[in-house]
Amino acid sequence: MISLPGSPATSLLRVLFLGLTTLASPSRAQMEVHVSASLTKLRAVEGAEVVLPAWYSLQGELSPTKPKPWEVPTVIWFFVEGKDKNMSQVLTYIGQVTTGMPRASLVHPMPSRNVSLRLRDLQEKDSGSYLCFVNLQDNQGTVKGQSSKHLELDVLVPPAPPSCHLRGVAHVGANVTLSCQSPRSKPTAQYQWVRSPPSSQVFFAPVLDAIHGSLSLKNLSTSMSGVYICKAHNEVGSAQCNMTLTVSTGPRATVVAGAVVGTMVGLGLLAGLVLLYQRRGKALEEPANDIKEDAIAPRTLLWPKGSDTISKNGTLSSVTSARALRPPQGPSRLGALTPTPSLSSQVLPSPRLPRTDGAHPQPISPGPGGVSSSALSRMGAVPVMVPAQSQAGSLV
Repeated sequence: MISLPGSPATSLLRVLFLGLTTLASPSRAQMEVHVSASLTKLRAVEGAEVVLPAWYSLQGELSPTKPKPWEVPTVIWFFVEGKDKNMSQVLTYIGQVTTGMPRASLVHPMPSRNVSLRLRDLQEKDSGSYLCFVNLQDNQGTVKGQSSKHLELDVLVPPAPPSCHLRGVAHVGANVTLSCQSPRSKPTAQYQWVRSPPSSQVFFAPVLDAIHGSLSLKNLSTSMSGVYICKAHNEVGSAQCNMTLTVSTGPRATVVAGAVVGTMVGLGLLAGLVLLYQRRGKALEEPANDIKEDAIAPRTLLWPKGSDTISKNGTLSSVTSARALRPPQGPSRLGALTPTPSLSSQVLPSPRLPRTDGAHPQPISPGPGGVSSSALSRMGAVPVMVPAQSQAGSLV
């Protein structure tokens, strides 16, 4: 509650109020402040406004009437704070001047015997005890009487929007708890959980804790999936929050963790295979390089001059006539050159052919390698007939 700014006049009023209440006696009282017996304890909602009803009357009057022309009232409304009963001024009417906090005012314009107080835009801190003090004087300043009454005001707060939370993992067969709590409420909020359509359901104890706002769901099944609504309520208002529960067929956290671990293991195996392949390739390249660098070139066979070479398996190979390889000596003359004999003519003896001109046939000498015909026959050679040639190189 906001009090009036302190001043010497305010302090004087406090002293005057305390002194008058001490010295005055019921026998001398000529006026009295009244409050309704049913309205001594008022309740209002935060943000609204409330009227604290009070009025005064002179002694002997049966009903409230208009003030007399000589009445000069002084009205002070106090707010009593805490156990220490510290009083702060809410509104004052002195010498036909009204002062007070911005949210406080008198219901009726003064002068009036109805001195009710109106409070607007209530806050929770406005809850407490209020004291209405009235001092009545006449035109000459003579005190005709004084009186005061107490009223109690309780400002209620509707529940603030609650927050919904899920504790546990929602998979089939598991247990979870839905919690709901409003951060602010006066009086303390009560909670109710319901499941929205198409599977409407209202939950009660023991699965529901209406004080703490928790709902326990055990042995979950997929049919328990849906939208759950928590309603926080008290006598002056309500608020709600909702959450969607999705029951999976397996522990979601375990599946996610397994997928992550499996991915990491797969990547590790792939990296290991790549490294192994690279190392194996290098290992195969190193011996090959060693052979290429350190190997000795095979020796070439030197062919003997003047002889033909015969392979070990008895076949003839690459027979070169030493006579053909040897450069010609002496001057060449027409008809003196003979063509290079073929493989057959080099290794096989030619049979004697009769000449048509009556000349005697000349025997053909063994091959340049000195291999006889009988030896060639044993080696599997086949005789080939070669026609004789004249000195000019033509066939006869």
